[in-house]
Amino acid sequence: MRLIVIILLLLVQTFAFAQTKQMSLEDAVYGRYTYLYPESMSGLQWMDDEHFSFIEDKSIVAESAKSGEKSTVFSLNELNEITGANLQRIPSYRWIGQTDLLISDAKKYWLVDSNTKNVKYKIELPENADNASFSEEGQYVAFTQGHDLFVALANGTTKQITSDGGNGIVNGQTVHRNEFGISGGIFNSPKGNFVAFYRKDESMVKDYPLVDFMARQAELTPVKYPMAGMASHHVTLGVYNIESGVTTFLKTGEPLDHFLTNVAWSPDEKSIYMAELNREQNHMQLNCYDVVTGEKVKTLFEESSDTYVEPLYPVQFSKVNPGEFYYLSRLDGWFHVYKYNTDGKLVQQITKGEWEVTNILGFDAKEKTLFVEATLDDPLQNNIYKVDVKSGETERLSKEDGVHGGTLSPDAAYVLDRWSGTEVPGKVDLISSNGKNTRTIFASEDPLKDYQLGENKLVSLKTKDGKYDLFGRLILPNDFDPAKKYPVVVYVYGGPHSQLVTKGWQNQARWWQYYMASQGYIAFTLDNRGTNNRGRAFETAIHRNLGVLETEDQMQGIEYLLSLPYVDADRIGVHGWSYGGFMTLNLKLKHPEIFKVAAAGGPVVDWSMYEIMYGERYMDMPQENPEGYKNSDMTKYVENLDGKLMLIHGVQDATVVMQHSMKFLRECVKQNKQVDFFAYPIHEHNVRGKDRVHLMEKVSRYFFENL
Repeated sequence: MRLIVIILLLLVQTFAFAQTKQMSLEDAVYGRYTYLYPESMSGLQWMDDEHFSFIEDKSIVAESAKSGEKSTVFSLNELNEITGANLQRIPSYRWIGQTDLLISDAKKYWLVDSNTKNVKYKIELPENADNASFSEEGQYVAFTQGHDLFVALANGTTKQITSDGGNGIVNGQTVHRNEFGISGGIFNSPKGNFVAFYRKDESMVKDYPLVDFMARQAELTPVKYPMAGMASHHVTLGVYNIESGVTTFLKTGEPLDHFLTNVAWSPDEKSIYMAELNREQNHMQLNCYDVVTGEKVKTLFEESSDTYVEPLYPVQFSKVNPGEFYYLSRLDGWFHVYKYNTDGKLVQQITKGEWEVTNILGFDAKEKTLFVEATLDDPLQNNIYKVDVKSGETERLSKEDGVHGGTLSPDAAYVLDRWSGTEVPGKVDLISSNGKNTRTIFASEDPLKDYQLGENKLVSLKTKDGKYDLFGRLILPNDFDPAKKYPVVVYVYGGPHSQLVTKGWQNQARWWQYYMASQGYIAFTLDNRGTNNRGRAFETAIHRNLGVLETEDQMQGIEYLLSLPYVDADRIGVHGWSYGGFMTLNLKLKHPEIFKVAAAGGPVVDWSMYEIMYGERYMDMPQENPEGYKNSDMTKYVENLDGKLMLIHGVQDATVVMQHSMKFLRECVKQNKQVDFFAYPIHEHNVRGKDRVHLMEKVSRYFFENL
């Protein structure tokens, strides 16, 4: 009996000890993306109407959605035997049809018949190939070498599509600095007969001098960086005919510095549909072009705004009626799904309301039911819904609160739902599309279960005018005592296309904030106007005056903090990077009486030195908005600098170039203002890898020593 009591006491002590493990800085920074990242299902995808597959124990495993029965499709050893490769792990793969498996590894592609276990064909790319794009119908891989475009065919031949790359000409790569939803520069046609591609001419854009200080003699490594109001690159779209070898460029006309985005093929390969946006970014045309002649056939519709129009999603053609397509747009102020015909006539607005559709998952076979991800129930969540196309009636399929992402089965009978919640590190649920059945097929263990963490809670505030809700996240120190006073570190970003506070795992907190809480600091974050998933009016309120309303909203958060009896009003600090660095300077310089310490990383100091596509969308050109640019220039507020401020910048930063920090430091010297500065050699806009631990130790110590 005594032995049992001793064992129980030891178990209790062990459990108590496990709950008091303190988060180290390495845990917070490196562990966040490695050993403290929740496990997930690798390679999860639909195989056919009934089965989905995933990687487990060095094998591709299939599971029946109906019965849950599992079977091994391919083991790693089998794949090595079939392909003759020496794979060390299951490589990237996807199903082509219901029996063919495409696997790719180290510039090699194999199409394997899962029934016969034979390789149908193999395509091997050169070592220096980039931007590879596989066409299942055409049995080829389009790719780039240097600045030219090629296509490797399953018959073993390779064709060169372009030969003018270099000296400012770039083919087959992303353009417009990845704005407007652009993520690549190659667009294979549905039947595999053509390759459409971007051709970028940036010869008119000035070379921006980046310096590599690691060479024996420092070397110039210039990049093309088009700054606001200056010359922008010119983009055209070429269409290469695989059989004839002929390339036709679409006649997109002038002005040459407009933006071409959201490229989509018609199902019959006769037309390309594309959103074209003017340099001012306030007028968009959805245009149709003839693939053979390159001529513009028609403009289907146009969208204009007194702020900006930002097309992000290509049209999706109906599989039931090829004369119709679906389009995701903020036409009424919120992202919703519209159906148009190919004459440009609006057939129907399918979803409506003051909420955002964030993704179209697909339709059932007759396209009577639409499946989407959306924020209908809560802007802090992303849930999965089915929508009756005729009536617009909407039903939520994801059961629990959190941030959900779905993959629809080919027959639309099931949805694979990957999600996390405030206290759920990660799950995958299988949901029947009738909404009646759900089963969990994977649940991650909590990698933070052994750590003592500060209380993490959501905060809801109002903008100063009472018009909008603002959402924040407050993390208290581990050993919080409401009778004590604690310093606060505000972590800020605040720019467009961001949302730092959600009902995902841990309310989307960064582990560094938990680390600071373990060191006796309150950690606070707020999403201000201009951020994502809140509708067009909320986002575009900052137009032409960046930093003004964002700062006002952040100060609403400060007002809330100051109302808490346990906040030390004399010890408030702020840290942010990129747009967050810009916001850190705004807060520190405009409210020096509040912010004692600030650490600004990669900060935008002067928007006239930022790139065209992003900068001009939110600020217009400097010559069009001189007052706005002046008011958002952080050097104009250096005279207010009081207390401790540190700037940090990557030496090779080609996003927010080092010139920003240099301009700010020069103004500090001119005004005899002391400021701290640290540069990270070889690093670009973000300090990555093991050096990131060094970065966050630098930031943390700055607060420890000064706040």
